[in-house]
Amino acid sequence: MMLLLKPLDKLPHCIKLPGMDKTNLMGYSLADLETLMSDLGEKKYKGRQLFKWMYGSLQYDFNQMTDLTKELREKLDSAYFISGLQVEKIAESQDGTEKILFRLDDDYFIETVLICDGEKRTICVSTQVGCPIKCAFCATGLMGFKRNLTLKEIIGQLIYAREKYGESAFRNVVFMGMGEPLLNYETVVQAIKIISSSVGLSVSAHKVTISTIGIVPKIYELADSGLKANLAISLHAATDEKRRQVLATKFKFDLKELMEAAAYFAHKRKKRVTFEYILFKGLNDSKEDVMALARLIEGIPCKINILAYNPVNNVPFKRPSEEDINTFSRLLYPRAPAVTVRKSRGIDIDAACGQLAGKKRKK
Repeated sequence: MMLLLKPLDKLPHCIKLPGMDKTNLMGYSLADLETLMSDLGEKKYKGRQLFKWMYGSLQYDFNQMTDLTKELREKLDSAYFISGLQVEKIAESQDGTEKILFRLDDDYFIETVLICDGEKRTICVSTQVGCPIKCAFCATGLMGFKRNLTLKEIIGQLIYAREKYGESAFRNVVFMGMGEPLLNYETVVQAIKIISSSVGLSVSAHKVTISTIGIVPKIYELADSGLKANLAISLHAATDEKRRQVLATKFKFDLKELMEAAAYFAHKRKKRVTFEYILFKGLNDSKEDVMALARLIEGIPCKINILAYNPVNNVPFKRPSEEDINTFSRLLYPRAPAVTVRKSRGIDIDAACGQLAGKKRKK
């Protein structure tokens, strides 16, 4: 195992935290900042200027915001500050994957993962502390559910990566970290608006993916929202019986309802849905599972990502062999529109969701 921990005094920080009598503006939306300016007796458009400084330029010193008047800068400096998340630990894998553990203001922990694939970098973002779904294979589920993340805490994960690596920090954003994004729907939508804004982080919504276990009403809502983000559904089994084994509890929505929602999204948005399918040895990796999966997705514009299970301590599931993975994908491809086998990343640093945070919380 290779685990490199960077000393915290060498990590990039937004600014030194001011006194607790000031309000942190990190995570404020454009509408929030426009309202703030109105409350301060200023024109609303100055909120857009402040938004651009914060998320476009990553400038947190009001005195450096040169297109704001000196009087306004003094008003802001007297009552507000801008600061991101506190880094607790960084782990780096031999394959280039980087996991960042953040300590929140209430001493909970969340994780963000940066995945490198050549020049292509993807950031995997958390949306909750713990997770209420409690999938049987997932380290995050073992933590239980604590609370939803705020907009500041979601955006703060991306801001940290941008501060550290600049514009090349990530090309793709995936809401696939700790938690179920569609159970924190409104905040995730607000985060995507900041991410995709031309005066914000300037990442096209087409490069943003929301991954869900299948919260059916929210899939319909997302399809009708006009938001251009992609949808990935964590399927992991092609029958309700096997899916209940993976989820540990009886999930509220059965596969028939989920497939109807997926088809609606694909046809409404005129884009393919991604089905994530983790292979577990001896559970969902047989030829019969291939045939059941092919029948399940029939008629839905989609692609399937196959990923071998990333082992978690004290969890009974096992990782299939490379031969089993290749056999499954070869059998599936003629029967599915597109099949990709995703390489496991960061196994040497416990990169599966929730592993590092779970260990930290136990300690």
